[in-house]
Amino acid sequence: MTIEGIIRMAKEAGFADEEIDTCQQILIHFANLVASAERDECAKLADISVDFWVKGGFPECAEVREAMHIGEAIRARKQA
Repeated sequence: MTIEGIIRMAKEAGFADEEIDTCQQILIHFANLVASAERDECAKLADISVDFWVKGGFPECAEVREAMHIGEAIRARKQA
């Protein structure tokens, strides 16, 4: 998420330019927290998919590998 994107979303949410200028660091921190929480939820969905296929008796199927890669990719974005 870029600073420009955060500012654009803040404006869409109704923040005035002067409010954005005053609260920019808080808005950036808040946006990063929201993005992190969203990544966590998406990674959990990938884990649920892995569990579904493994418990269904297909631990080596392509769907398991893909879901694992998706979960890993999402978690890697959190580290970046």
